Amino acid sequence: MLTLIKNADIYTPEPIGIGYLLLGGGKILRLGPGDAGFEGTWLDRTIDMEGAPVAPGLIDCHVHVTGGGGEDGFATQAPPVPLSRFTRFGVTTVVGLLGTDDETRSTANLLARTRALREEGLSAWCWTGGYHIPPTTLSGSVRGDIVNLDCVLGLGELAISDHRSSQPTFEELARLASEVHVAGLISKKAGVMHLHLGDGPRGLALVRQLLDETELPARVFHPTHVNRRRELFEEACDLSRRNVVIDVTAFPVAEGENAWSAPDAWELFHEKSCPPGNLTISSDGGGCLPHFDQNGEMIKMDFATSAGLPGTVAELTRRGHRLDAVLPAMTSNVARLLKLYRKGRIAEGNDADLVFFNEKCGVRHVMAGGHWMVQDGSPCVLGTFEN
Repeated sequence: MLTLIKNADIYTPEPIGIGYLLLGGGKILRLGPGDAGFEGTWLDRTIDMEGAPVAPGLIDCHVHVTGGGGEDGFATQAPPVPLSRFTRFGVTTVVGLLGTDDETRSTANLLARTRALREEGLSAWCWTGGYHIPPTTLSGSVRGDIVNLDCVLGLGELAISDHRSSQPTFEELARLASEVHVAGLISKKAGVMHLHLGDGPRGLALVRQLLDETELPARVFHPTHVNRRRELFEEACDLSRRNVVIDVTAFPVAEGENAWSAPDAWELFHEKSCPPGNLTISSDGGGCLPHFDQNGEMIKMDFATSAGLPGTVAELTRRGHRLDAVLPAMTSNVARLLKLYRKGRIAEGNDADLVFFNEKCGVRHVMAGGHWMVQDGSPCVLGTFEN
């Protein structure tokens, strides 16, 4: 199938203006500004976008694909996230993980769900481990999982500064980070330690100590939820200047809460002149959003979805920020950190993962691997059990 998309406002994520894309075999074969200069019977389909924006498919690097939760008994375990709960929000690539419950949910289960999403047309990878030490693995070691399991990119979400964590020591984190780093070198994968940050006052102190007292490169560490406390976000911004890529979570923030929303955090990050390539945004989709009292008892909970990503895009563009400035945190920055070389950019030879926006930067159409997944805001491909 050869598809020509013309009169599209193309963001690679850099803007190239009104132009065309030629797609075939699930890839981007050719692109450029203006008119393609070719049309004919050899094209299977021509689509006129009439000036609407098109961008790389969004990458959600923090998703509980098997379902999160479970922090208030077994009945609070969330179910697996179905395919259309990603695609309808412009997400064409996900990285799955385990959270608090890495006991009844396993690495094998996570791998199976990751591969199921691949079979259904999404691009999917995962982190090995979960909140706790020793990490849950399939092969018996973090290094073994990263090197030998094709889906596994690194270790995550290992919890620090959280009452639900294993209260890891500096020595334990240093040893695990070295395992992750070496495994990445051997396998030519990302080799990243994706760190869950809780509300604890220690914040990112262990990461600073690891940077100060070991030879491990800054790119190994990828702390997430750094906008959950304003003081924590200040720490994270400082680390970004040391070449640590920090991850903001697109969760709802109530008025007066000591946290920053994803749009607010994005703005503050750039106002502070932090390195723009060192920021990613993820959704925590499928995960529990718990609220605990001072005794660690859950008092209420909600669940996140990938809707936070396009919601952040729409809000930041509404505030007057350029689309090409907003997109990298959910596309090219993530792909570079995770070494997903054919993702996150519209370029010749890259996968045809595309999101088409409407005039308010809401998701209109979505294509994954050259196949239409969403058209006019409605999923045209559903997961196996979504019917």
